[in-house]
Amino acid sequence: MLTASLALAALAALAAAVVYGTDMFAAVVLRSALATLDDRTLTQAAGRIHQYADRRMPLPGATSILAAAASALAAGIAGYPVQASLTAAALGALLIWLALYIRIAAPINRELTRAAATHEIPPNARGMQQRWDSIINLRVALQTTALALLVSALAVT
Repeated sequence: MLTASLALAALAALAAAVVYGTDMFAAVVLRSALATLDDRTLTQAAGRIHQYADRRMPLPGATSILAAAASALAAGIAGYPVQASLTAAALGALLIWLALYIRIAAPINRELTRAAATHEIPPNARGMQQRWDSIINLRVALQTTALALLVSALAVT
């Protein structure tokens, strides 16, 4: 059962790393680049980015959450409370990230995607992007925390 927990923690870390890298890129590069664009170009660029990201990113996101939960459960059943605690804490960070995404980012993503598809410019396009940007550093911090906890779970055995 410990081997299963560790394999699941590794899978969770790899999947979370995909989301972490994407969010880190958004925080370090994309946010600054999009801020320099006019509203029409911002809407098209952000809308198209979200169009593809929202279709492709759920797989690694869900994989990280499910694998972290399964890892915590397997470690707990196997009697490894340190690994169980670390992976459960990682799961907590991932779930907080998901809540922020669902509550703040996803509605903005949908609106910008719709606007890009219909070639409209929402009157609040820049404000929406600024709201999306306002949580990206927190999202990166949560993914960093989850990754560190998952790697720690692998290292303490």
